[in-house]
Amino acid sequence: MPVAGSLSVSPTHAEFFVAQKSLVRLIANVLMVVGGIAAVPAATAATPAQEIPDIPYTRFKLPNGLTVVVHEDHKAPVVAVSIWYHIGSADEPKGKTGFAHLFEHLMFSGSENHKGTFFEPFEKAGATDMNGTTWFDRTNYFETVPTTALDMALWMESDRMGHLLGAIGQEELDTQRGVVQNEKRQGENRPYGRTDQNILSHTYPANHPYQHDTIGSMDDLNAASLDDVRDWFNANYGAANTTLVLAGDITVAQAREKAAQYFGDIPSGPPVPRQQAWITPLARPTAGIQHDHVAQPRIIRTWVVPQLGSDDAIQLDLAASVLGDGKTSRLYQRLVYQDKLADDVSADLHAFALASQFQIQADVKDGIDPAAVKAAIDDELRKFLADGPTQDELDRARMDNRAQFIRGLEKVGGFGGKAVILAEGQVYRDDPGAYRKDLERSAAATIASVRDTAHTWLRMGDYALTVLPAGDDFDPEAEDAAVVPLGKSGGRPPAKLPAEQDHRTTPSTLDRSLGVPAVDTFPALSFPDLQRGKLANGIEVILAERHTIPVTQVQLLFDAGYAADQGHKLGTASFASALMNESTASLDSVELDERKQRLGAATHVGCGLDACSASLSALNEQLAPSLALFADIVRNPAFKAADIARVRGQWLAGIAQEKTQPTGMALRTLPPLLYGTQHAYGIPFSGSGTEAGILALDADDLRGFHRDWLRPDNVRILVAGDTTLAQIIPQLDAVFGNWQASASPIPAKNIATVDAQPKPRVFLINRDDAPQSLILAGLLAPSTRAENNLAIQAANGAFGGTFTSRLNMNLREDKRWAYGAQSLRWWASGR
Repeated sequence: MPVAGSLSVSPTHAEFFVAQKSLVRLIANVLMVVGGIAAVPAATAATPAQEIPDIPYTRFKLPNGLTVVVHEDHKAPVVAVSIWYHIGSADEPKGKTGFAHLFEHLMFSGSENHKGTFFEPFEKAGATDMNGTTWFDRTNYFETVPTTALDMALWMESDRMGHLLGAIGQEELDTQRGVVQNEKRQGENRPYGRTDQNILSHTYPANHPYQHDTIGSMDDLNAASLDDVRDWFNANYGAANTTLVLAGDITVAQAREKAAQYFGDIPSGPPVPRQQAWITPLARPTAGIQHDHVAQPRIIRTWVVPQLGSDDAIQLDLAASVLGDGKTSRLYQRLVYQDKLADDVSADLHAFALASQFQIQADVKDGIDPAAVKAAIDDELRKFLADGPTQDELDRARMDNRAQFIRGLEKVGGFGGKAVILAEGQVYRDDPGAYRKDLERSAAATIASVRDTAHTWLRMGDYALTVLPAGDDFDPEAEDAAVVPLGKSGGRPPAKLPAEQDHRTTPSTLDRSLGVPAVDTFPALSFPDLQRGKLANGIEVILAERHTIPVTQVQLLFDAGYAADQGHKLGTASFASALMNESTASLDSVELDERKQRLGAATHVGCGLDACSASLSALNEQLAPSLALFADIVRNPAFKAADIARVRGQWLAGIAQEKTQPTGMALRTLPPLLYGTQHAYGIPFSGSGTEAGILALDADDLRGFHRDWLRPDNVRILVAGDTTLAQIIPQLDAVFGNWQASASPIPAKNIATVDAQPKPRVFLINRDDAPQSLILAGLLAPSTRAENNLAIQAANGAFGGTFTSRLNMNLREDKRWAYGAQSLRWWASGR
């Protein structure tokens, strides 16, 4: 039986619990076969001359100054609505930290012509990807709706833009203040959850707009008044400070008409002073120490570098990829593989509108002195600043970035997708097509340009924060209070007002007293037919034709999962699948990742509760070598001793981290209590197993799992793309058609029916100094394969599966006891 449960805190920042699957297309290529399995052809070299993807758009302004960007994508009857207000936490005055984010929450509390939660009509219309977020320089709201719900969505967005204040009273302010404070506690309750403000305090001067984090301080949140709300709204949420992006099944003519109809009468608002770029590198290296309830030390080094959109930011992003993006990077090679000082290390450029952060993060291996890790990082930086990247490193970084960008074009909205790309360009750079300039500059980058830019900025001072495991007498509030931020700095550029424009509103013909436009029809859905075929060895292939972007997705789905661990060494399934991502019989882990980077391919092997899967996402231009490499990963895992030892250390550190996280602690504890230790589901639901199980695993165990479970008579192949069954079957046959199963039968999983417990039980787990408690209540529920599963899912949605569910509205919106509360059903085939 699957577990049904409820959480008193939500697992992500999301305000609304949605999931969306996407399909991509497949272009036919013929593979060469050598010795029974496809040979792995070399990747076509990545070159700066590769075509830059295009997102066609039209931009116009309403008379009141509202900027509208339209992108037509008619592949599905949906439209992404994305509204970006050019205001964020960087614009907050002293004593008002966290106010932009608090106001984001207030914007979901209803408007003058729609009382109650903002989400209700969207849930009824089947909206997806619905949320709102706040960052340093903007606040945005977004949703993807059926075309027949577009009028409703624009009515709702325009009503809260132009008609909000009459709906915000003391009760609404107090409710959302409590929600935000619970969100802050939830963030700080995570391991390493208190590092952001520490880093900002030590990298930006006290008068810099980025000196405080977006969520703000408890004192400032408590001090927010209704007058503050009115002043903030009137000063910053006018039409002239807003960008509306419509991407999807809509024409420019329709967009013009609807934007004017719903937004044309909204006042422009006063000119909003625009913060100017202010890059404040540290004069010399500095360091700090923070203690927390963590399983291992973490080092975070931060440099202040140029802003988003600058040429230097493009070069530094490439430098970060070479230094710390994955197993092939310089730092990973040195710290994890060679010196064995860290379990993980990464480098990233966090690009912001006024000044960016270049950051290196390393999780220190158990028993290693953090000073040794810092010394190794310094040594690798010294080499990189002297010589820069190799041409191969630079080509791989560019190819990887390009492939990720292309994959993002499948979606029109949500947290990513085309609407976000266009909105970011318009809001930050007054150019929806700014992404093209970035891709062009990345393609034109050279060894010298990356080296010289890195040399300029990474020779500057950095702030090195070391987070250490806390002792028994740890007091987080006292330690945070002891943080001494940088002093003020001169030379801050003055904010600029936008150029004067003759903004005016358009007289409205919209009668808002009629209420929200009804959504009583839905567009006809056209799902691709599922076509079926078989390979020479009997493997079933299921194809859904989809003609969108030049990417192929293939998934092998095995009936296995970590439910197969029961009665064996716990963690076997997940650990074995993780090792399959490391190396093959012909390629070591570094060679494998380098090959994927050159191809722009993404592969992954992993396990859930009832199934394991191997997936490939490949650019069509590199499909042939990508499929061959994918088959090598699936059929010929090496399970090398060196890989096992390295991943085992990382795995044990991960289990230790789970035991410091509230949700991780609960999900390790609850299933055995519900099912008993003899049931296949009576195991930690993270799938990571136990320390004893992982320590006992050897290569024979992993080979045994692969032989017994990940085999051709226990798999289906799912394909989505621009192809036909006649085209795809021969290609898959070339790499998987001669794959033969072992003679032994497929083992059985013990998924027996479990009786419900006769009475409730309560278990407590202590975590010292936790600023927030988590409640996880679990009970046994029918299989998700049950005939009435759809009805059960609908009932769960009403109870706790959506934002407006009874559970969330009661605990979050009414009582303000939690940032979020939800119920969920774990997808499980057992009864």
